[in-house]
Amino acid sequence: MFQKKDRFFILVQVIIWTIYSGVLFIPQIIIPELNFLGYKNWQLLLDYCFSICLLTFVSIVLKYFYDRHIKLDDFKFWEIIKMLFLIFSAAILYYAALMAYNYIVINYIYHNPEVFDHPSQSAKNQIIFVFAMGFLFFLWIVAYTIYTTTLQIKNNKMDRMQIENTLKDSQMNALKGQINPHFIFNSLNNIRGLILENPEKSREMITRLSEMLRYSLTKNEVTKIALDEELEMVENFIEISKIQLEERLKFTSQIEKETLKLQIPPMIIQMLVENAVKHGIAKLKEGGHISLKTQLKNSNLSILVANSGVLTIEKDSTQLGIKNIEKRLHLIYGEKASFKLQEIENEVIAQIIIPIL
Repeated sequence: MFQKKDRFFILVQVIIWTIYSGVLFIPQIIIPELNFLGYKNWQLLLDYCFSICLLTFVSIVLKYFYDRHIKLDDFKFWEIIKMLFLIFSAAILYYAALMAYNYIVINYIYHNPEVFDHPSQSAKNQIIFVFAMGFLFFLWIVAYTIYTTTLQIKNNKMDRMQIENTLKDSQMNALKGQINPHFIFNSLNNIRGLILENPEKSREMITRLSEMLRYSLTKNEVTKIALDEELEMVENFIEISKIQLEERLKFTSQIEKETLKLQIPPMIIQMLVENAVKHGIAKLKEGGHISLKTQLKNSNLSILVANSGVLTIEKDSTQLGIKNIEKRLHLIYGEKASFKLQEIENEVIAQIIIPIL
């Protein structure tokens, strides 16, 4: 069964080709002098109806192959060649079907084979007719290309609006899940063990943990924050992680002053650092080093987090952190932002590049 949009397409084609064929046949019915082949009115009406049906059929076939083989989103010279081939094929298909129809009706229904000897049926005129139909289908291709391009632009705008409408909810859900519950539980257990040993230090860690929770809850309604706010979150995370890892965790940062007030998605650096601790330093018996570097170059903000270790993906890993980062960058910046994770000389390097809008 045809879908609604396909039925609409067929209806439009019928209307267009009814008008086009009417321009060719109706004057011959009204003005006998134009009927140089001597057809009767019922014969002209039969040809008129067949012309509508045949042109509509060829249009449907043309649309079928156009939709499957012409790529407007990656338009190259090869697409033009394919369009020309479709135009030529449509003209030949129409001509062949029309000749078969004429042969059958003229010989067996109209019983008027002398029509084939008329000067209008010469080989030269037949070639001109094929080229004329080729030009007609060229106009059809142009019109259909304009239609599909306009529809594609409209759909892209609608998709963009939908993304923008769901961005806030997506951002909120992502942020709520960013502070790993296991990290909170482990932190509380570590702080509990620290209370008797170092009460002052434990109070500081409780303050840092509460700041992280407050940050997570208060920033879930915003799309971007200043980088210096994010760095406070990262510092809290590092200090809490050091309770368990102690001297095994070393952290350094190299932050360009010009980047401090630039806007970034909340908690995106914290996630990179958390992954570096969880999948890197925590797995190394001797510990390791994490470095954070931000740099502004060519109107782009580069955020780089490197940690000791090797890049491995565990079987039971869902890679939620990485997917979260990629999804949020795509939602906010589209294709203008990038995220890359790689291993270079026993170091895992995660890099985010964000355009400065």
